[in-house]
Amino acid sequence: MKSVPKTNLSVAKSERKHIAVIGRRNVGKSSLVNAFLGQDLCIVSEVAGTTTDPVTKSMELLPYGPIVLVDTAGIDDEGELGEKRISKTIKMIASADFAIVVLDGRERLMPKEWELFNYLSKISLPFVIAVNKIEYGVNPVLLSELKLINATHFEISCDENVGIDILKSKVIRMLPQEDGPPLIADLVNQGDVVVLVVPIDLGAPKGRLILPQVQTIREALDEDTIVILAKDKELRSVLYTLKNPPDLVITDSQAIMRVAADVPDNVKLTTFSILMARHKGDLPFFIKALKTIDSLNDGDKILIAEACTHHEQADDIGRVKIPRWLKLHTKKNLEFTINSGNDFPDNISEFKLIVHCGGCMLTRHAMQFRIKQAALIGVPVVNYGVLISYMHGAIPRALLPFNEAVAEWNKSKLN
Repeated sequence: MKSVPKTNLSVAKSERKHIAVIGRRNVGKSSLVNAFLGQDLCIVSEVAGTTTDPVTKSMELLPYGPIVLVDTAGIDDEGELGEKRISKTIKMIASADFAIVVLDGRERLMPKEWELFNYLSKISLPFVIAVNKIEYGVNPVLLSELKLINATHFEISCDENVGIDILKSKVIRMLPQEDGPPLIADLVNQGDVVVLVVPIDLGAPKGRLILPQVQTIREALDEDTIVILAKDKELRSVLYTLKNPPDLVITDSQAIMRVAADVPDNVKLTTFSILMARHKGDLPFFIKALKTIDSLNDGDKILIAEACTHHEQADDIGRVKIPRWLKLHTKKNLEFTINSGNDFPDNISEFKLIVHCGGCMLTRHAMQFRIKQAALIGVPVVNYGVLISYMHGAIPRALLPFNEAVAEWNKSKLN
């Protein structure tokens, strides 16, 4: 399996490493982001609290590659709005892959900063400390305090552009390199024929394919496979015209049963959402959650979690179809809560099951953090594709390309 370097244009925002720049108000977070970028993207002001919402900017951090820098509100913001801004900052930190904590070199550590370091340690997020404003001198007490937490720190001046390049070099060395499992690179070989079934329905964006489809096409091409795209109603004709059966068929989850009926049993079959379940989430953990479905009772609360925001469609997958299918499958009167966007609710302990989208708009770290949150309090999580395939009778067939998922399915069925 060869590795093809990804260019700045070919890497989706959710596939880039996210670096959160965090700290108290007026320590120079926005100035540091501007210094990294080499341009004045973020507003810099002496007025505390200028940054209210997270500001993101994609860039090429050479020689590492494409990243996303996130400027955040101060962790010491005040008032009712300030608390909401802090909450957004904390959630942004939880979804980041790395953090740069900015301190004012003239001061000593404040209680909010001690709390921040404890939180970063709790969630195991790697970080580096940038001691800013050294043109005014550095407080020796601050340096003594930094020794206590045994964290790497660099002395910089954003205003005078001192130490920025050294800080960049350290960030590059410390950034996580692991991208998690591929989508299909380990499932195919050079010359394989891969058929992608892409229905065009109300949920399909006009003039575009959805991100998992685009990423799968690109990864398949990177592996020198032959990629064939077809709508579900044309699949039978495509299979008939092929001299030999394809090596892999991947379909949209909602078409799984129609597609399974047309694809020979000896051909590997799965869904885009199951690919995403492995790439961004935890496929065996999702499989384990399936046994919860048949034990649901009247009144049980189900969280439908979507990472992206979009206008509700007439037959929306998350808001309409999945609730309808779950009620039909369980024959129970279930209660559904819909949560969209980057915010993950704090009250997940009250739900019996979390049904999550594929997470294509989240970083892998963000998706993993959500799964770990749920696992710690014993709430099962399953993603759209795994759930849909199960309720439509396509499990275990759609899992056959993945040995670890099949093993978990067999274990769950025995328990």
